[in-house]
Amino acid sequence: MARNLKNITDLNEEGMPDLDTTRIGIVVAQWNEEITDALFEGCRQTLLKAGLKKKNVTRVEVPGAFELPSASKLLVETKKMDAVICLGCVVQGETRHFDFICEAVAKGIMDLNLRYNIPFIFGVLTTDTMEQARDRAGGKYGNKGIESAVAAVKMIALKKKLVK
Repeated sequence: MARNLKNITDLNEEGMPDLDTTRIGIVVAQWNEEITDALFEGCRQTLLKAGLKKKNVTRVEVPGAFELPSASKLLVETKKMDAVICLGCVVQGETRHFDFICEAVAKGIMDLNLRYNIPFIFGVLTTDTMEQARDRAGGKYGNKGIESAVAAVKMIALKKKLVK
C-alpha cells in the first residue's frame, strides 16, 4: 500500500502562519459528489480549526475533475487568494478515460504551481473503486481533504518564511 501509515493531518503550532487575513479558494468537482463533499467538509473544518476565517474561504464548484485547473486559474485571476485547494475524485472505469483525465488534471495543477506565486494543492482522489474513494474521504484511511488543507497551510508557512 502506497500510503504505508503516513499521515500529514497534524498541524503543529510551531511554525504555523497567522491566517488572520489569509484567503483560500477550494475548487470542488461535482462529479462523485458524495466523495467531493466529504473532502470539502474535512478541508474546510481543518482550515477553520487552523485559524482561517470563514469569510476567507471561497468555494467554487465545477462539473468534474478536468475543470479543476481552469477554474483555479480563473479564481486567482479574479480574486486575491493565498492558496487554492483542488478537490476531486476520479474512479477507474472500463476505458482509458481515467488515465487521460488524471494525467491532465495533475499536469494542469502542477502548471499552475509553476506559473503563479501561490500553492495549488492536488486533493484529487484517483481510485480503482468507489469503496477506495470512500476510504479516503473520511473512511478507514482518513480524509484527503484534511490532508489537502494541512498541505495548503504548510505551503503558506513556507512561502512566508522564504519570501520576505
